[in-house]
Amino acid sequence: MLRRRHLGRVSFVEANDLQRALLQASDDYVLLFEHPPTYTRGVRTLEEHFLIPPSQLNAVVIDADRGGDVTYHAPGQVVAWAIVSVDDDPAAGKAHVRKLEDAVIAAVHRADPDGHLGDVGRLEGYPGVWAHLEGLPSKIAAVGVRTERNDAGHRRTLHGVALNVEIDLEGFKAIVPCGIPDKPVASLHSLGLAVTTVDVENLLGEELERQLGGVSRVARVDRSVATTSEERPLIRRLRKAGVDPDAGLALNVRKPEWLRIEAHMGTEYQSLRKLTEDLRLVTVCEEAGCPNIFECWSAGTATFMVNGERCTRACGFCLVDTRKPLALDPTEPERVAEAVVRLNLAHAVITCVARDDLADGGAGAIAQSVRAIRERSPGTNVEVLTSDLKGDADSLQMLIDARPDVMNHNIETVARLQRAVRPSAGYLRSLTVLARSAHAGLTTKSGLMVGLGETVDEVEETLADLAAVGVQIVTIGQYLRPTERHLPVARFWEPAEFVDLAERGRRLGLRHVQSSPLTRSSYHAREALSDATPVAAPLLRR
Repeated sequence: MLRRRHLGRVSFVEANDLQRALLQASDDYVLLFEHPPTYTRGVRTLEEHFLIPPSQLNAVVIDADRGGDVTYHAPGQVVAWAIVSVDDDPAAGKAHVRKLEDAVIAAVHRADPDGHLGDVGRLEGYPGVWAHLEGLPSKIAAVGVRTERNDAGHRRTLHGVALNVEIDLEGFKAIVPCGIPDKPVASLHSLGLAVTTVDVENLLGEELERQLGGVSRVARVDRSVATTSEERPLIRRLRKAGVDPDAGLALNVRKPEWLRIEAHMGTEYQSLRKLTEDLRLVTVCEEAGCPNIFECWSAGTATFMVNGERCTRACGFCLVDTRKPLALDPTEPERVAEAVVRLNLAHAVITCVARDDLADGGAGAIAQSVRAIRERSPGTNVEVLTSDLKGDADSLQMLIDARPDVMNHNIETVARLQRAVRPSAGYLRSLTVLARSAHAGLTTKSGLMVGLGETVDEVEETLADLAAVGVQIVTIGQYLRPTERHLPVARFWEPAEFVDLAERGRRLGLRHVQSSPLTRSSYHAREALSDATPVAAPLLRR
């Protein structure tokens, strides 16, 4: 199976960590994206090939583990990395490079059916792809590849090609591109071919699919251009993602039987509510309007939300307060730990609002809560449900160092709907957060909603990606619209469809899939941890 992913604009570091995780996957992957301005040094780069000192460049400089010399990436360039299995043969790497070059050549020919670029192909003695316009060779695509064995002993490829489409070529003037001083770098635009980056990316994806073989499954993030529509941004993004918001269900439509819950405000529910009020704690159960609040609270369990109750993002599905956040309360970690002790919990869930206003995204305060629980109640399993922390690896490392028993980060929806549902986040970023957590040896968990306009196949592709980066637990539930200001429900999925999704997830290698109309991130969290680990997690000590 070859899974092709069109991922939009992503940082080199996050994309590299994702491909490193996919090195261990059983399926082959082709990742297509753009980078923000970035210089990458291959393993054979000479320092004199930087004509301007790296510290003075207005771009990120990265040491890459691929072959080749220094090159430049920026918007308007299509980067394509192939993580595929090849023969365990010293010649396999060169054969793979040739396939990548052939894919670029074929894609450019399709983009230039009238042959304006002249002879597009190879140049003897020089890697990459060249346009021989009027007999003068100009490099339009660089190639850099690495192969190595994964833990299963299979030889896999990393990195790939970068094709210049609309990129600003000024960035190349700071280096000797690919270590070749006497031959120019060009783009399809600079050579007179008026094509878009998105169109060329699609063509290159198709040609890589032909060259690398296998049955392909494609997923892509929405990259449509902004419009001047007077519709609310939330609705405009949904429409651009291919979902008709006018066809959604009205907020007051009668819910099917399987989505109706009877409130049971028993003594346990009232006791927990009084406890959270006494300790001035916030629960996501209340803030997000969770439909399982009565069941969970009656069982004496809750998910505590730290770092305040105001979020710096405005996701299209979420009910949490989005006013300007307040300063962190340094006593909060101890108050959370006190609640865990009073409730005698063996499994505590700590979640958070997004705090993009903080340098660490709030990771430090979450880690303090984990440590406070460990100190006060060392036998308690601790699950952290974190934001993406803006993709910052150092912030995530703070949480990893706290060693929660479960690291949970929700991908929320399929690739196509990411911008509509959570415009401040990203599909690749979420996969990278999960990949880094799994690589650190943590039990890793994620969740998504259905009912926003996704297809069954898109959900399955998302489950495949989660499994490929090492996620062990996944939750799937029905999206319910909180207010008229939120995204409409496209449809209600039926219980049997949730059973089918769970079966698909398990076939893909996920250890535990909690899938039902009313499933939410922390629903049956203890049971999920028990299924995902060889030794069963302890139950509530009562």
